[in-house]
Formats: sequence, structure tokens, C-alpha cells
Amino acid sequence: MLFNLLAEGDTTTPWTSYIPIIIIVLLLVAFFVWSFISQRKKQKAFNDTVNAVRPGSKVKTIGGVVGEVVEVDDAEGTFVLKTGDSEGNYSYMKFDKQAIYQTDAKPEPAAEKKEKEEAPAEAPAEPAETPAEPFEEAKTEDAPAEDKKDEGENK
Repeated sequence: MLFNLLAEGDTTTPWTSYIPIIIIVLLLVAFFVWSFISQRKKQKAFNDTVNAVRPGSKVKTIGGVVGEVVEVDDAEGTFVLKTGDSEGNYSYMKFDKQAIYQTDAKPEPAAEKKEKEEAPAEAPAEPAETPAEPFEEAKTEDAPAEDKKDEGENK
């Protein structure tokens, strides 16, 4: 009798057997999308850091060479690295920017870049504010005149 109850309860539709497979596939797709977005953010952050390298920045290359950047050529995507010891024995080597492993250069935040781009647009607004200054001067000139009247009445 128990087997009859189990047999009757086994009336499933074909879709119910595919639900676990569909869930697993959706989870895999979500994982790959998340991984792709995360990798893109890391690559963008690295590119911003590499582009922030300027003369004077300390750099360590993927080959382990440590030094100070002397010259940067953005057109070629290269930089010249000065290495050596404290006795004045220096060596200059030219590297591709993609050879940077670590650097102390910090990229500018996006908000500051936008402010710098918008700053020239705000420059014409300044002359509009200058006519307000003569009115303020006139008010300051009136104040001493009132003080003189008060001084005259006190005497």
C-alpha cells in the first residue's frame, strides 16, 4: 500500500526535472557575467594607474627592475627608468608602459577630471560677478559718512 501511495505521488511533469538544471545554468551565467565585470574594473584601474605615471614616480617592472621614471612618451607608450646605486652609478632603461608591475603614482579621481574639464566653461561667468563689486564699494563709502555725522553730534 505504501508503494501505491508513492507511485501515485510520482506524477510529475517533464518541466520539473529540468528546473535544477536551469537554476545551475543561470548561476553559472551570473558568475561569468560578474567575473567579466570585475575583471574589466580591475583592468580599467590598472590602465588609469599606468597612465598616471609621470617623471619622478617610483616604478617596479614585471622583471623586478626598480627605479625612478625620468621620461614618459605617451605616443609610443614607453617610459625611461633611472636605476642605480647611491654612489651615483646610474643606468637608464626604456620600457613599455605595460611592463609596470607596481608604482606609487595615483590616478586622478574621476570627479576631479570632470571639474577640470568644466572649469573653462565656468570662466566666462566670472566677469558677470565683477560689476557687483562697485556697488559694494559704494556701501562702504556711505558707512564712514554716517560715522562722521554721529561724531559731529557727540561733540
